[in-house]
Amino acid sequence: MIPIKKPKKSDNIVQSFYASPLYDFLYPFRPAGSQWLTEYVIVLFALIIRCAIGLASYSGMNNPPMFGDFEAQRHWMEITQHLPISQWYWFDLEYWGLDYPPLTAYHSYVLGKIGSFINSKWFALNESRGFESLDNDLKTYMRFTVLLSEAICYIPAVVYFTKWVGKHRNQSPIGQFIAAAAILFQPSLMLIDHGHFQYNCVMLGLTVYAINSLLDEFYAPAAFCFVLSICFKQMALYYAPIFFSYLLSKSLFSPRFNLPRFLSVAIATVLTFAAMYAPLYVLGGGLTNVVQSVHRIFPFARGIFEDKVANFWCVSNIVFKYKQKFTQEQLQFYSLIATTIGFVPAVIIIFLRPKKHVILYALTACSMSFYLFSFQVHEKTILVPLLPITLLYTSTDWTVLSLVNWINNIGLFTLWPLLKKDGLMLQYGVCFALSNWLIGNFSFVTPKFLPKFLTPGPSISSVDDNYRRRSLLPENFLWKVAIVSSYVIMVLIQILDIFVSPPKRYPDLWVLLNCALGFACFSIFWLWNYYKLYKLSYKTMKQL
Repeated sequence: MIPIKKPKKSDNIVQSFYASPLYDFLYPFRPAGSQWLTEYVIVLFALIIRCAIGLASYSGMNNPPMFGDFEAQRHWMEITQHLPISQWYWFDLEYWGLDYPPLTAYHSYVLGKIGSFINSKWFALNESRGFESLDNDLKTYMRFTVLLSEAICYIPAVVYFTKWVGKHRNQSPIGQFIAAAAILFQPSLMLIDHGHFQYNCVMLGLTVYAINSLLDEFYAPAAFCFVLSICFKQMALYYAPIFFSYLLSKSLFSPRFNLPRFLSVAIATVLTFAAMYAPLYVLGGGLTNVVQSVHRIFPFARGIFEDKVANFWCVSNIVFKYKQKFTQEQLQFYSLIATTIGFVPAVIIIFLRPKKHVILYALTACSMSFYLFSFQVHEKTILVPLLPITLLYTSTDWTVLSLVNWINNIGLFTLWPLLKKDGLMLQYGVCFALSNWLIGNFSFVTPKFLPKFLTPGPSISSVDDNYRRRSLLPENFLWKVAIVSSYVIMVLIQILDIFVSPPKRYPDLWVLLNCALGFACFSIFWLWNYYKLYKLSYKTMKQL
């Protein structure tokens, strides 16, 4: 057995995860000669978990005639292969018409072109609709494209981010690796991208690259990366007010007006958008095609929310039927007002005090405001606010780590109805348990209920009682009550959903209870995050 020493008090991130399986697994790499290997071990295990999830079913599998998001992504690869760019945003809009920005279309074109070399039947125009091979070769290829996209866009960005934060907070390399692992093992993104099937990792990865550029004070590259994120998926606009405010403030008042910086950011933004839309304009028939793509990207005709989602409009719609009281245009206006009220304080704070250590809190406040109050939100959109929240696993504040873990669990819980429909119940349960076990949420159970030789690591079986009875809960009593109560309610709803049929009069009862709990928890976290944003905006990085 490798003797494990208690970490120094100065290394707070290690202190926070001490006595957790994640700490145990990475401790053997603590010596300087082994640290280079840790990064590859973390990435390898992250990819293995994603591959395991990918063995399961996907959205719409064996469910004609529309199937699901898997078929939507495959169909976009199909049409970008065989149709001129002038028809991409016009072709058969009733059957998974392309409704994402142009970078998604170009991404689909490249992946479809590669796939066509392997098997042209996968993307044959019209004939390949709903294609599902018995040997799962198409499924394997599509799963691989998500892995490849994440390995390029998301994982390197996260690893760099944790290294940057660790170095500027004097954290040990093992602390940086623990934070990176906690972020990469976040279950919601893994289950949506590698289970349900989407490419959210590209949008989120480009956003992290933009954040990294802000931290390095490379402002034009930050604008470039963020525009690419928007041009891949329009949900990245949830972050836009913060990026705009931060970059503008840094150009105007840091410490005085910086004309070269202002021009570089403006030029990078304009040129990147121009480069993304130029093919649609030049090769696609002019401005009409560009306007059509924008129209497809913002589908206001669909309604104020899609399916059941844990936001204000869906939950309050239980007692107040908005669609019966207001027109579509009125709902668009009211949601705009509510969303603006929600994110404006964060924009003001980040503009007046553009400090690096509050960027994540500002992005969380803004994106959560959009999720809670904006028009046309669906359940998968929770991945957008969960990104900056999950990056806060780099924090050295125990309360922050506790609430980050809590809201990640709640976020995953709100995805349950979707994952259940996709046949991913086993993967949901395993990922839920695995992520919480790794960061030490079950460490208080292990030494108490299992023999010493069955404990998952030496630190858990050898530490003092304070650590042996630990879990990732805040020290504040009220927070403990709120979090534990939410977990109890969550388990009850989960049991009812699995084993008890809802009343015939209220077929969506369990789903609505899920949404109500999620909305309550998200709202509490959103308010706490605002308090934290305001408080930290007066501090410096060295004071943290």
